Amino acid sequence: MAKAKYSWPKQGTAAIIGTQQDRVDGMAKATGAAKYSYDINPPNVLLARALGCPHAHCSVKSIDVSAAEKVPGVVKAVAMKKPGNEIRWQGDPIAVVVGETEGAVAEGLKAIKFDYEAMPIFVEDEDLAAAEKADRAGGGGGNTQLEKEAPEDADEAKFADQEIERLLKDSAAVVEGYYGIDVITHMCLEPHGSTCEWDGKKLTAHLSTQNVSGTASQFADPLGITADEVTVHCDYIGGGFGSKFQVDSWGVLAAQLAKDIGRPVKLMLDRDVELKTAGCRPSGYIKVRIGADKDGVVNVWDSHHWGTNGATPGGVDQGVIPYVFNPKNRRRKRTTIVTNASPTRAWRAPNHPQGCAMSQTAYDDIAAKLGLDSYDVFLRNLPSVANNKQEVYEAEMKVAAKLMDWKAKWHAHGKGPAKGSVVSGLGMAIHTWGGGGQAGGCLVKIHPDGGVEVSLGSQDLGTGTRTVINMIAAETFGLPLESVTVNIGSSKYPRSSASGGSVTVAGVSEATRRGTQDSLTKLCELVGKKLDVDPTTLVASKGRIHVADQADKGLTWKEACSLLGMSPQEVKGEFQRADDNHLSSSQVGGVQMAEVEVDKDTGVVRMKKFVAVQDMGLIINPRGATSQIYGAVIMGISAALYEQRIMDPKTGAFLNAEIADYKLPRLGDVGEIVVELYQPESEYNRGVVGLGEPPAISPAAAISNAVANALGVRVPVLPMTPKRVLEALQKARNA
Repeated sequence: MAKAKYSWPKQGTAAIIGTQQDRVDGMAKATGAAKYSYDINPPNVLLARALGCPHAHCSVKSIDVSAAEKVPGVVKAVAMKKPGNEIRWQGDPIAVVVGETEGAVAEGLKAIKFDYEAMPIFVEDEDLAAAEKADRAGGGGGNTQLEKEAPEDADEAKFADQEIERLLKDSAAVVEGYYGIDVITHMCLEPHGSTCEWDGKKLTAHLSTQNVSGTASQFADPLGITADEVTVHCDYIGGGFGSKFQVDSWGVLAAQLAKDIGRPVKLMLDRDVELKTAGCRPSGYIKVRIGADKDGVVNVWDSHHWGTNGATPGGVDQGVIPYVFNPKNRRRKRTTIVTNASPTRAWRAPNHPQGCAMSQTAYDDIAAKLGLDSYDVFLRNLPSVANNKQEVYEAEMKVAAKLMDWKAKWHAHGKGPAKGSVVSGLGMAIHTWGGGGQAGGCLVKIHPDGGVEVSLGSQDLGTGTRTVINMIAAETFGLPLESVTVNIGSSKYPRSSASGGSVTVAGVSEATRRGTQDSLTKLCELVGKKLDVDPTTLVASKGRIHVADQADKGLTWKEACSLLGMSPQEVKGEFQRADDNHLSSSQVGGVQMAEVEVDKDTGVVRMKKFVAVQDMGLIINPRGATSQIYGAVIMGISAALYEQRIMDPKTGAFLNAEIADYKLPRLGDVGEIVVELYQPESEYNRGVVGLGEPPAISPAAAISNAVANALGVRVPVLPMTPKRVLEALQKARNA
């Protein structure tokens, strides 16, 4: 077989790729026909719920579930903790009750007796001094760089101190700032969990997961079976955002209970347990001194940042400080704070949103101190970026500024026109992300009757993965979308990577393109023999395989497929990213701008307009890409203005762990959102790059900068609630 030349259609020549397409699963979702893991109810299924520990830090003395098992309708109750176990955060599951009805399970949970010994509680993470006093702050790694590596001895450290002070003294402007961003939770509308059922020794787990291919072994190992005896199934998932890579203890327990009882068991976390234990994003707070020349170019950065990963050490990596910009003279220190709260999990673009919010606010404050346009200061600092995206950022800034009408609207910080107590302002931020694909494959099957299937063990988080695969296969074979069946959502399909790091679209796109091009090459060899033509001269378009530029010299798709005989043709495609045709690549950059109004009397911040300009290499489906950016921006607006985990410092209780209390923006709160997909020919020719996470990085910083521009005062910690806005204004008046 001749080897296919792997490539994408030249820009502007594709029939489907790059065109606006509705999601192929849109109707199923809109009508409710789509079945999420939460919707799976096999015959005779039992319901299970987990009891979260009501205390943030304690030692287990005893857990008695005997009374729960006596409740009518309760089938089984089990403890998940043992005497002597230390519980380190509120909501950590301690027991599970299985029953015939929701009412029986609820009564069973109430009947569980839990005896404990209270232990000291600490949940403060913004107050570094309190953490140090409570001995909850530890070395989390530091990095000092002054045109060389970190000082190794006292003399070098002394030199670094002196050099930092000299550089700051020689700067035209110095900003000493404090910035921060609170912990937020993943708030998945579909909570974590699964429905598990057995057929003899074989387990089927209907799991809400971002990792269909990678979770079978997570069930198998603790259950004493092999991964081939497990099928993980997930057609649709109601949100993950980085928190659903693992089966977790409750998933394994659901499978074990189903095996022990001999009936399917459905165990999905309750909302309060979900928010308390199933995922949150680390906080980050920073004190920084930066120095710049008269044009706003930053020459020296000196910072110390801290935050919490919850009950385990960690926090925002110092590698993202300062964010995107990379002044050659910099010193960074990080302190991690251990708190009695659930450990964090990956949240869209881990570390980057916090790094952006803690860094590019300082750059904006340099512009304010020098009385310069923030746009000009960001532009002048682009030569320091370390991701080879300077030209892309420059181009995207021009596009964004035009869409925002930046030059017409811009005013010096705190100097804009007021409508009574309401002032307006502009802010911007830039971001970067990898987005390269990871190893994975697909199976392309062409049936003799013309049917086409593409199967991958991937998942669709709502990003449009099915549609992307469908479009690529249809493009390759010259068929309409409805002629291709896409199979995903099962661990029995060829392995795909987990959906994290924005790797999915690049991975499935390359695997699908390779598989379909190889498959077409094999089919063209049969057609070439039939027509007595060179198979390399054949193309597939408009439902035919024919000689290029001679549509009448060929066969219909079904006629061509009939040459396969009695058996379907099966071809595998693998992600490699090793050829010279750039089916996929990595590294994107984006620019975002925000326009806000702030009421100085009430402290309320209102979004007026948000502009997001994003590159992503070759765009398969512009409609899907635009939708992804809308969603990411809204998440960023939420983190900037509304969303935060509120903890009681005395009890460690998560006070707003319900949908009614965990504040999120509504449709009227997000303002006008303008999305521009940046794709010049140079970007198109790079191949596909992931998009899901990058647009969620910059919104918090851009909105913070817009509020500072409106008020002339920095609201240092996000979310910028009315209370924090008023406190910042009062502090400025008292200064």
